[in-house]
Amino acid sequence: MTDFAIEINNLSKTYQKTSKSPAKKALGSINLQIKKGSFFGLLGPNGAGKSTIINILAGLVNKTSGEVKICGIDIDKNQQQSKFKIGIVPQELIIDPFFNVRETLEIYAGYYGIKKSQRRTDEIIEALGLKDKAKSAPRSLSGGMRRRLLVAKALVHSPEILVLDEPTAGVDVELRNQLWNYVKSLNQQGTTILLTTHYLEEAEELCDEIAIINHGSVIACDKKSNLMKLMNEKELIISCDNSVEISKILTDFKTKVLTEDRLSIIYDPEKVAVDKILLILANNKVQIKDISTSQPDLEEIFKHLVSRKL
Repeated sequence: MTDFAIEINNLSKTYQKTSKSPAKKALGSINLQIKKGSFFGLLGPNGAGKSTIINILAGLVNKTSGEVKICGIDIDKNQQQSKFKIGIVPQELIIDPFFNVRETLEIYAGYYGIKKSQRRTDEIIEALGLKDKAKSAPRSLSGGMRRRLLVAKALVHSPEILVLDEPTAGVDVELRNQLWNYVKSLNQQGTTILLTTHYLEEAEELCDEIAIINHGSVIACDKKSNLMKLMNEKELIISCDNSVEISKILTDFKTKVLTEDRLSIIYDPEKVAVDKILLILANNKVQIKDISTSQPDLEEIFKHLVSRKL
């Protein structure tokens, strides 16, 4: 019994040349281990290789070399069994125009050979807020509702792993929050979530582990808490009477005059306690009118890592 939901070892993919395009190396020796029950973020700029990895997991793209296991099942040795373990929510809004919402889910459950007595169609419709649309044709749904239907289709066989490829693209804030509440509840019940998103604030809030890929290679993979320490800087902003003169006092720190009465001070919280800065200011009789702090978010760390590896 493995502790990993997904194991990727030395995975590579090269798309062969055609009459219209040369050969393209999409992935080069990717190694990832995603623990069961985790909420894992797979991030990267456009063209980094995220979709290729997901398409290989889904069985839509054949890898060039390497090994991929889903819940301990090698996708080369038992592709059908591995597909029962995973549900994929694609980035594209793929719908069947000939069946309503409920019929669509029933048909997909039939594809997986799920007996009618064991189907969760009504439960899934209720959970994803599609009850009022159960008899509606997918083409009559809004973009956000279609996105929910894609999630519902991926859940009909109760997969152990749910892969979400840009699930909130084009979805309004209310629907986005409802979707995340449901996905978080699935994760709390033990479902492993693999998320790709360009909304990095979502990844920062939701994921416990994150991998960043660029140009087909993993450039960072760690717990979110560890990644957030990579740019170990904090910013202290003070409001005062003369920011230019005060900046001259803090010669041991990186300072930036924002306005005549606002000063930014950059410091390493692991080396310097903020009270040391405040003590220096107090000893120089600086009157502070207001104070605030901030630190790099995941988006800044992402940009730092991607630019560093170019």
